[in-house]
Amino acid sequence: MNRLNLITLGTRNIVKSHKFFKELGFDTSIRGTESNPFIIFFRNKGTRIALYPIEELAKDVNKDNPPEISNGFSGITLAYNAKSMEEVDEVLRKAESAGATIQKEPKQTDWGGYSGYFTDLDGYYWEVAYGEDWEFDESEMLIIEDL
Repeated sequence: MNRLNLITLGTRNIVKSHKFFKELGFDTSIRGTESNPFIIFFRNKGTRIALYPIEELAKDVNKDNPPEISNGFSGITLAYNAKSMEEVDEVLRKAESAGATIQKEPKQTDWGGYSGYFTDLDGYYWEVAYGEDWEFDESEMLIIEDL
């Protein structure tokens, strides 16, 4: 097992979350209808993302004893790797205008890059980061040397 194909984000309001991610520029595919989607898949490059109602996701994990749904930091962040510092600023402003909360304004990092964080409508933390030496493959995935 050496790959990750899909990240499913449980959402409290799938219609509002879909609108938010569309405003950020994500191309999506809906299963169900626009006003009553069952699941939404992102047609992004790299690892796929899906939106799914959080209560249903918890039941999918264990119907008889679903995990507790909580708020706050789960210990997981999602990342968008930008190709310039200006793109970091642009993505964070776009996220904020779509309804995100900026958690950390973009700034120089201790690892030599430039990054900031926002939380989406369901409280998931997204890092938007740039590294001067970063390279991307044909699928727009970040190339990490020595991997």
